[in-house]
Amino acid sequence: MGRLWSLLFLTVPILGVAIFVLAMIPGGVFDDHWLPVNINEHGQIIDDLFMFILYLTGVIFIGTGILLFWFLWKYDTETRTEPVKYTHGSHTLEIIWSILPAATLLFIAIYQMDAWASHKMVPPVDDHGDPKPALVEVTGRQFEWRLRYAGRDGELYTKDDIFTVNDLHVPVNEQVVIVVKSQDVLHSFFLPNMRIKQDVIPGMKQKVWFQANQVGQYDLVCAELCGWGHYKMRGRLWVDSADDFAKWLEQAEQEQNSTEIASASQE
Repeated sequence: MGRLWSLLFLTVPILGVAIFVLAMIPGGVFDDHWLPVNINEHGQIIDDLFMFILYLTGVIFIGTGILLFWFLWKYDTETRTEPVKYTHGSHTLEIIWSILPAATLLFIAIYQMDAWASHKMVPPVDDHGDPKPALVEVTGRQFEWRLRYAGRDGELYTKDDIFTVNDLHVPVNEQVVIVVKSQDVLHSFFLPNMRIKQDVIPGMKQKVWFQANQVGQYDLVCAELCGWGHYKMRGRLWVDSADDFAKWLEQAEQEQNSTEIASASQE
């Protein structure tokens, strides 16, 4: 039975490689499973980084799987009659297998610096070279996304701000800056098709930015377990043409004003 268990163990890396290959086949069973369609003008750098790390770790996974199988097969107790020998190990080997992972992680850290800078360190600027103002503030709370848009004056936190819930509208082919924060617990603002994910921490305001290049409806989800209703904390990202976005914003303003007038009349 010893070598049978070795063969069963070997199925782990084989299945892992098979799933990887199936996921990479266009139109296959797992097509777009881990990389949904990218609609961010600057999202390709994230995809490239993801695939690089995937290939690197895949090679390491296969190599360690084969080595473990070889040791299980060679030193199976049912086929070896020699007594067990103990050793205190090799300091040289210990140093090597400590340095190699450290060097690999250091290489990945340096390799991803451009991706980190473009998505986290270098916000877009306006025509005057100043940081571009935020279009909308997104507040995560159990269990919804509350949105606050800049009104006609183009500035947040003024009297003409527009409020909505769960439906995030942005214009296509335009750099968009979003302020994200949390009202209660840890959340994670995740736009899979934009390759944007930002942990949202109570007491902190953070910014994300992107430029959508394709109109349509996409997912807005919370990627942090935030309580019993985490499963339903799902909104929608609407990428509109410039005209459609302007019309939607105007309609949202009118609906909000009419609601406020109706509330005031009832009082």
